[in-house]
Amino acid sequence: MSYWNEIEKEQGTYDFSELDMQIETVAAFEGVVSLCLGVKQPRWPEYHWPEWARRLPDTEKSDALLTFVKTVVRRYKNNSEIISWQLENEALLSNFGESIDINRKRLKAEYNLVKGIDSKRPIIMSTSNGWGVPFRKPIPDIVGFSYYPIMYKNGRYNKTIQKPWLHWLRKFFIETLLHKKVFIHELQLEPWGPTAIWKMSTEEQNNSMSTAHIKKNIAEARKIHTYPIDLWGAEWWYWRLQKHNDPSIAETVTTALK
Repeated sequence: MSYWNEIEKEQGTYDFSELDMQIETVAAFEGVVSLCLGVKQPRWPEYHWPEWARRLPDTEKSDALLTFVKTVVRRYKNNSEIISWQLENEALLSNFGESIDINRKRLKAEYNLVKGIDSKRPIIMSTSNGWGVPFRKPIPDIVGFSYYPIMYKNGRYNKTIQKPWLHWLRKFFIETLLHKKVFIHELQLEPWGPTAIWKMSTEEQNNSMSTAHIKKNIAEARKIHTYPIDLWGAEWWYWRLQKHNDPSIAETVTTALK
């Protein structure tokens, strides 16, 4: 992630030290990076506006965002470990996050800007959870979608409409009609409950993500026949292991992937 509110706390003054360190660490272990760009990136509150940018008029706010995106891409475009750019995160999802600001015109400008600076790397864009086929521009090189079978809403746990056949159908339309690659950019392997994970009891966590859920979610995601499948929740597995001396989650994930 290239969190705008962390890197440009004051307009025109950039601190890339944290992101530089992260990318250098990945490179040291011969890993690869898909670097997320823009204001909407994974992690609550989803929209990562610097306070100074939040107060700007719309036109100036868009100009400031484009300047930031340009600065990030130019800084890292020569890093060989970066294999793709992810532009925003579920950019058109209107019912999740704080300070929601959906602007398709600005999104097109971001897309064209990134392509103008780096035409070689693919641009990834992600749709919303259950729906979304990108028939309107910008149409990315690679389309990602998420798969969350159990969500908590209005005081209860609900099974979503997420089914392998539905995602397979989305994949078919995108690949056949748009000739674009598809992958799962978020597979739910963490609890989704009434409060933050670290505030929930183990029993509450198990309501939406037990070891049985983990096995089922990985098995169902594989039925969609699209790769890679990005697993969402590694920090939770690590937290259960390190803070609660509970290796069951990490071991279940490892076993299910064999």
